[in-house]
Amino acid sequence: MSAPLIVSIPHQLGREEAIRRLRGGLSRAASSFPILKVDEERWDNDRMIFRVRAMGQAASGQVDVEDDHVRLEVTLPWLLQRFAEAAKTVISQRGNLLLTKR
Repeated sequence: MSAPLIVSIPHQLGREEAIRRLRGGLSRAASSFPILKVDEERWDNDRMIFRVRAMGQAASGQVDVEDDHVRLEVTLPWLLQRFAEAAKTVISQRGNLLLTKR
């Protein structure tokens, strides 16, 4: 089993506003990346549980929303491990844009 990919994104929105901005965000993000398909996006209080598919490979994880940061943890299959660092960069950039105060 491979180590999970973990990304922590700080924010100053508070928990409720961060959750509001993140709801449905995975599906919106996937529309920008044709190779990414969302199989599941389910919220359980302050946690989003998800399953996605890319290049025929399934990955699953969770997003935990705290008062001052969001923590994403996803377990990638071995084929997608090669793209882990690039994915981490994209997730951080997109997350920062979504969670920046406007």
